[in-house]
Amino acid sequence: MIRLRLGAVSYLNTKPLVFGLEAQRDLYSLRFDVPSQCAALLHQGHVDLGLIPSVEYLRGDYAMVPGVSIGSHGAIASVAVFSRVPIDQVRTLALDTSSRTSVALTKILCAKRWKIAPTLVPAGPDINAMLSKADAALLIGDPALELDAKAHGLTKTDLGSEWHALTGLPFVYAMWAGRLGIAGAEHCTGLQEARDRGVANVVSIAKATGRGDAAREDRALRYLRDNLKYGFGAEEVAGLLQFHLWAVELKIAPQLKPLRFFE
Repeated sequence: MIRLRLGAVSYLNTKPLVFGLEAQRDLYSLRFDVPSQCAALLHQGHVDLGLIPSVEYLRGDYAMVPGVSIGSHGAIASVAVFSRVPIDQVRTLALDTSSRTSVALTKILCAKRWKIAPTLVPAGPDINAMLSKADAALLIGDPALELDAKAHGLTKTDLGSEWHALTGLPFVYAMWAGRLGIAGAEHCTGLQEARDRGVANVVSIAKATGRGDAAREDRALRYLRDNLKYGFGAEEVAGLLQFHLWAVELKIAPQLKPLRFFE
Protein backbone atom coordinates (compact mmCIF):
# COMPACT_ATOMS: atom_id res chain seq x y z
CA MET A 1 0.00 0.00 0.00
CA ILE A 2 1.57 3.27 -1.10
CA ARG A 3 1.69 6.34 1.13
CA LEU A 4 -0.44 9.13 -0.35
CA ARG A 5 0.51 12.79 -0.22
CA LEU A 6 -2.65 14.66 0.83
CA GLY A 7 -3.23 18.35 0.21
CA ALA A 8 -5.98 19.75 2.44
CA VAL A 9 -7.54 23.15 2.99
CA SER A 10 -6.30 25.26 5.90
CA TYR A 11 -9.77 26.34 7.08
CA LEU A 12 -11.94 25.23 9.99
CA ASN A 13 -14.34 23.42 7.65
CA THR A 14 -11.65 20.85 6.82
CA LYS A 15 -10.85 19.78 10.37
CA PRO A 16 -13.53 17.06 10.61
CA LEU A 17 -12.23 15.48 7.39
CA VAL A 18 -8.65 15.12 8.57
CA PHE A 19 -9.34 14.15 12.18
CA GLY A 20 -6.66 11.69 13.26
CA LEU A 21 -4.98 11.39 9.85
CA GLU A 22 -1.65 12.66 11.20
CA ALA A 23 -1.39 9.40 13.17
CA GLN A 24 -1.80 7.27 10.02
CA ARG A 25 1.67 7.93 8.65
CA ASP A 26 1.80 4.58 6.87
CA LEU A 27 -1.08 5.70 4.61
CA TYR A 28 -0.82 9.48 4.34
CA SER A 29 1.32 12.57 4.61
CA LEU A 30 -0.61 15.81 5.01
CA ARG A 31 -0.13 19.48 4.15
CA PHE A 32 -2.47 22.49 4.37
CA ASP A 33 -3.01 25.36 1.92
CA VAL A 34 -5.77 27.69 0.70
CA PRO A 35 -8.23 26.03 -1.73
CA SER A 36 -6.73 27.51 -4.89
CA GLN A 37 -3.27 26.27 -3.89
CA CYS A 38 -4.63 22.78 -3.14
CA ALA A 39 -5.88 22.62 -6.71
CA ALA A 40 -2.59 23.90 -8.14
CA LEU A 41 -0.58 21.32 -6.19
CA LEU A 42 -2.77 18.49 -7.47
CA HIS A 43 -2.64 19.71 -11.07
CA GLN A 44 1.17 19.95 -10.83
CA GLY A 45 1.52 16.46 -9.31
CA HIS A 46 2.92 17.68 -5.98
CA VAL A 47 0.15 15.88 -4.04
CA ASP A 48 -1.62 12.61 -4.82
CA LEU A 49 -5.03 13.52 -3.43
CA GLY A 50 -6.21 17.08 -3.00
CA LEU A 51 -9.23 18.43 -1.18
CA ILE A 52 -9.85 20.55 -4.25
CA PRO A 53 -12.50 23.15 -5.11
CA SER A 54 -15.28 21.34 -6.95
CA VAL A 55 -14.89 23.39 -10.14
CA GLU A 56 -11.28 22.18 -10.40
CA TYR A 57 -12.48 18.62 -11.04
CA LEU A 58 -13.27 19.82 -14.58
CA ARG A 59 -9.65 20.86 -15.13
CA GLY A 60 -8.06 17.44 -14.72
CA ASP A 61 -8.49 13.73 -15.34
CA TYR A 62 -9.52 12.69 -11.84
CA ALA A 63 -11.57 10.37 -9.68
CA MET A 64 -13.05 11.21 -6.27
CA VAL A 65 -13.13 9.47 -2.91
CA PRO A 66 -16.71 8.19 -2.52
CA GLY A 67 -18.93 9.42 0.29
CA VAL A 68 -16.81 12.41 1.38
CA SER A 69 -17.17 16.10 0.53
CA ILE A 70 -17.51 19.56 2.06
CA GLY A 71 -21.01 20.79 1.31
CA SER A 72 -24.11 22.53 2.57
CA HIS A 73 -27.85 22.02 2.26
CA GLY A 74 -28.62 25.74 2.48
CA ALA A 75 -26.68 28.33 4.45
CA ILE A 76 -22.93 27.71 4.63
CA ALA A 77 -21.98 30.85 6.67
CA SER A 78 -18.37 30.85 5.40
CA VAL A 79 -18.96 31.68 1.73
CA ALA A 80 -20.69 35.02 1.27
CA VAL A 81 -20.88 38.30 -0.58
CA PHE A 82 -20.69 41.33 1.72
CA SER A 83 -22.19 44.43 0.12
CA ARG A 84 -22.89 48.07 0.82
CA VAL A 85 -25.90 48.02 -1.52
CA PRO A 86 -28.67 45.47 -2.20
CA ILE A 87 -27.27 42.50 -4.10
CA ASP A 88 -29.26 43.28 -7.25
CA GLN A 89 -27.67 46.75 -7.34
CA VAL A 90 -24.05 45.58 -7.17
CA ARG A 91 -21.98 47.02 -10.02
CA THR A 92 -18.44 46.17 -8.91
CA LEU A 93 -17.58 42.97 -7.05
CA ALA A 94 -14.21 42.08 -5.49
CA LEU A 95 -13.47 38.34 -5.59
CA ASP A 96 -11.36 36.54 -2.96
CA THR A 97 -8.41 35.06 -4.85
CA SER A 98 -8.12 32.29 -2.23
CA SER A 99 -11.09 30.62 -3.91
CA ARG A 100 -11.97 29.06 -7.24
CA THR A 101 -15.26 27.26 -6.68
CA SER A 102 -16.74 30.19 -4.74
CA VAL A 103 -15.71 32.56 -7.53
CA ALA A 104 -17.41 30.28 -10.05
CA LEU A 105 -20.51 30.01 -7.85
CA THR A 106 -20.65 33.81 -7.53
CA LYS A 107 -20.52 34.20 -11.30
CA ILE A 108 -23.32 31.65 -11.71
CA LEU A 109 -25.50 33.37 -9.11
CA CYS A 110 -24.88 36.75 -10.75
CA ALA A 111 -26.18 35.36 -14.05
CA LYS A 112 -28.88 32.94 -12.92
CA ARG A 113 -30.29 34.38 -9.69
CA TRP A 114 -29.37 38.04 -9.15
CA LYS A 115 -29.50 38.97 -12.86
CA ILE A 116 -26.51 41.30 -12.65
CA ALA A 117 -23.25 41.60 -14.60
CA PRO A 118 -20.86 43.45 -12.28
CA THR A 119 -17.26 44.32 -13.02
CA LEU A 120 -15.20 41.65 -11.24
CA VAL A 121 -12.04 42.65 -9.38
CA PRO A 122 -9.58 40.00 -8.06
CA ALA A 123 -8.48 40.78 -4.49
CA GLY A 124 -6.91 39.35 -1.38
CA PRO A 125 -9.25 38.52 1.54
CA ASP A 126 -9.18 41.94 3.24
CA ILE A 127 -12.70 43.35 3.49
CA ASN A 128 -11.63 46.98 3.90
CA ALA A 129 -9.26 46.87 0.94
CA MET A 130 -11.83 45.01 -1.15
CA LEU A 131 -14.58 47.53 -0.46
CA SER A 132 -12.27 50.43 -1.18
CA LYS A 133 -12.46 49.47 -4.87
CA ALA A 134 -15.82 47.69 -5.12
CA ASP A 135 -19.31 47.96 -3.66
CA ALA A 136 -19.38 44.26 -2.74
CA ALA A 137 -16.86 41.57 -1.86
CA LEU A 138 -16.76 37.77 -1.90
CA LEU A 139 -15.07 36.29 1.16
CA ILE A 140 -14.62 32.60 1.94
CA GLY A 141 -13.49 30.44 4.82
CA ASP A 142 -12.66 31.69 8.29
CA PRO A 143 -12.55 35.41 7.28
CA ALA A 144 -16.16 35.19 6.04
CA LEU A 145 -17.28 33.18 9.05
CA GLU A 146 -15.79 35.61 11.57
CA LEU A 147 -16.71 38.93 9.92
CA ASP A 148 -19.54 40.76 11.71
CA ALA A 149 -21.46 42.23 8.76
CA LYS A 150 -23.71 44.44 10.89
CA ALA A 151 -20.77 45.96 12.72
CA HIS A 152 -19.34 46.99 9.33
CA GLY A 153 -22.69 48.26 8.04
CA LEU A 154 -22.80 45.53 5.41
CA THR A 155 -25.34 43.05 4.08
CA LYS A 156 -24.20 39.40 4.07
CA THR A 157 -25.56 37.26 1.24
CA ASP A 158 -24.89 33.58 1.96
CA LEU A 159 -24.05 31.72 -1.25
CA GLY A 160 -25.15 28.35 0.10
CA SER A 161 -28.61 29.77 0.79
CA GLU A 162 -28.74 31.45 -2.62
CA TRP A 163 -27.76 28.26 -4.44
CA HIS A 164 -30.39 26.25 -2.57
CA ALA A 165 -33.06 28.88 -3.30
CA LEU A 166 -32.14 28.73 -6.99
CA THR A 167 -31.89 24.95 -7.41
CA GLY A 168 -33.35 23.20 -4.35
CA LEU A 169 -30.10 21.18 -4.25
CA PRO A 170 -27.10 20.93 -1.92
CA PHE A 171 -23.86 22.56 -2.98
CA VAL A 172 -20.53 20.72 -2.98
CA TYR A 173 -17.60 23.06 -2.32
CA ALA A 174 -14.74 20.57 -2.25
CA MET A 175 -13.91 16.87 -2.33
CA TRP A 176 -10.91 14.54 -2.27
CA ALA A 177 -9.75 13.96 -5.84
CA GLY A 178 -6.70 12.55 -7.59
CA ARG A 179 -5.58 10.84 -10.74
CA LEU A 180 -7.27 7.59 -11.68
CA GLY A 181 -6.04 4.56 -9.74
CA ILE A 182 -3.96 6.48 -7.18
CA ALA A 183 -6.17 5.67 -4.17
CA GLY A 184 -6.93 2.12 -3.10
CA ALA A 185 -9.80 0.82 -1.01
CA GLU A 186 -7.79 1.14 2.20
CA HIS A 187 -7.02 4.81 1.46
CA CYS A 188 -10.68 5.59 0.76
CA THR A 189 -11.86 3.75 3.86
CA GLY A 190 -9.33 5.64 5.96
CA LEU A 191 -10.61 8.99 4.69
CA GLN A 192 -14.23 7.96 5.27
CA GLU A 193 -13.38 6.87 8.82
CA ALA A 194 -11.55 10.16 9.45
CA ARG A 195 -14.71 12.00 8.41
CA ASP A 196 -16.82 9.92 10.79
CA ARG A 197 -14.41 10.55 13.67
CA GLY A 198 -14.33 14.23 12.92
CA VAL A 199 -18.12 14.59 12.78
CA ALA A 200 -18.36 12.72 16.09
CA ASN A 201 -15.82 15.12 17.63
CA VAL A 202 -17.04 18.54 16.47
CA VAL A 203 -17.44 19.67 20.10
CA SER A 204 -13.75 19.08 20.81
CA ILE A 205 -12.74 20.64 17.45
CA ALA A 206 -14.79 23.75 18.26
CA LYS A 207 -13.30 23.92 21.75
CA ALA A 208 -9.77 23.80 20.35
CA THR A 209 -10.69 26.46 17.78
CA GLY A 210 -12.12 28.75 20.48
CA ARG A 211 -8.92 28.65 22.57
CA GLY A 212 -10.79 29.88 25.61
CA ASP A 213 -12.97 32.38 23.73
CA ALA A 214 -16.54 31.21 24.42
CA ALA A 215 -18.11 33.21 21.59
CA ARG A 216 -15.61 31.90 19.05
CA GLU A 217 -16.08 28.34 20.30
CA ASP A 218 -19.87 28.64 20.00
CA ARG A 219 -19.61 30.06 16.47
CA ALA A 220 -17.31 27.23 15.43
CA LEU A 221 -19.59 24.57 16.91
CA ARG A 222 -22.72 25.94 15.23
CA TYR A 223 -20.85 26.12 11.92
CA LEU A 224 -19.46 22.58 12.07
CA ARG A 225 -22.66 21.04 13.42
CA ASP A 226 -25.39 23.01 11.63
CA ASN A 227 -24.01 24.45 8.39
CA LEU A 228 -21.56 21.89 7.05
CA LYS A 229 -22.39 18.51 5.54
CA TYR A 230 -19.70 15.94 4.84
CA GLY A 231 -21.51 13.24 2.85
CA PHE A 232 -21.55 12.71 -0.90
CA GLY A 233 -24.80 10.99 -1.83
CA ALA A 234 -27.24 11.23 -4.72
CA GLU A 235 -28.42 14.77 -3.86
CA GLU A 236 -24.87 16.06 -3.64
CA VAL A 237 -24.05 14.44 -6.97
CA ALA A 238 -27.08 16.15 -8.54
CA GLY A 239 -26.01 19.51 -7.10
CA LEU A 240 -22.45 19.06 -8.36
CA LEU A 241 -23.65 18.11 -11.84
CA GLN A 242 -25.85 21.21 -12.04
CA PHE A 243 -22.96 23.40 -10.91
CA HIS A 244 -20.68 21.87 -13.54
CA LEU A 245 -23.31 22.29 -16.27
CA TRP A 246 -23.69 26.00 -15.57
CA ALA A 247 -19.93 26.50 -15.16
CA VAL A 248 -19.39 25.13 -18.66
CA GLU A 249 -22.40 27.00 -20.09
CA LEU A 250 -21.02 30.30 -18.76
CA LYS A 251 -17.48 29.44 -19.95
CA ILE A 252 -16.12 29.37 -16.40
CA ALA A 253 -14.79 25.84 -16.98
CA PRO A 254 -13.64 24.24 -20.25
CA GLN A 255 -15.81 21.12 -20.55
CA LEU A 256 -17.88 18.61 -18.64
CA LYS A 257 -16.22 15.51 -17.21
CA PRO A 258 -17.94 12.32 -16.02
CA LEU A 259 -18.12 12.05 -12.24
CA ARG A 260 -15.87 9.10 -11.38
CA PHE A 261 -15.16 7.62 -7.98
CA PHE A 262 -12.37 5.38 -6.74
CA GLU A 263 -13.45 1.79 -6.22
